[in-house]
Amino acid sequence: MKKIILSTLVLLALSSCKKEEPKNDNETGIDSTSVTENTDVVNNTFISPEIAPEKIGDYLAKNNDTLYVTNFFATWCGPCMREIPHFKNKMQELKGKPVKFTFVSLDERTVWNDDVKNFAEEHDLAKNIVLLDGQKLDANFFPKNFQKWDGGSIPFTFFRKGAKTEEFLGMMTEDELNNKINTLLK
Repeated sequence: MKKIILSTLVLLALSSCKKEEPKNDNETGIDSTSVTENTDVVNNTFISPEIAPEKIGDYLAKNNDTLYVTNFFATWCGPCMREIPHFKNKMQELKGKPVKFTFVSLDERTVWNDDVKNFAEEHDLAKNIVLLDGQKLDANFFPKNFQKWDGGSIPFTFFRKGAKTEEFLGMMTEDELNNKINTLLK
């Protein structure tokens, strides 16, 4: 019963964002993680891998000299789409530095091969996107992995460098993103 209520709450919260068409930019960079390869290939294009909810904690807990920027988004979420260009600008600026950007799609599984794939190709982010099936999240997922985020809204960005972490709930401006990253890179 808790899983049904949690799943309903997550879907309800995620559906509160307004679907909006994204703008175009480009650049990539991904970090390896425990993922399951989505083997559906359409027109020989890359399809983002799926990450199991129980593996995301291991991924977020990486403790080394690389700065990990993990953004949770959905293609139908207007604020999520408005902040993507900021991330892409920062990815271009930090290319070749020890910074890894990952975008975790919380879109429903039914649109992974349509909306998410189109978004990834349009923005040249396929190598940076992993898929997370919200239906598989249990009641412990959010408190186990995050201090501030309860799954009630997106976008959400998690930063980690070594033992230091930062969380940002809501849409980030370019200045907010730059400040968070620059602070963690010091």
